[in-house]
Amino acid sequence: MHPETHLALHHTRTAELHAEAETHRLAREAKPERELRARIGWTLVEIGLRLATPVPTSAPL
Repeated sequence: MHPETHLALHHTRTAELHAEAETHRLAREAKPERELRARIGWTLVEIGLRLATPVPTSAPL
């Protein structure tokens, strides 16, 4: 292979790897916060417990 062709391929592959690394970095930064997920989860648990708990009936007068 001609050296200039080899060098051009090398530069192309390097640019591809840099773009892929940047995409990966941006994807990691864009992850949703776990705090919101945990709050929603505990809220759903609380609602489920309220629905599963029987409502006390008042004594007849």
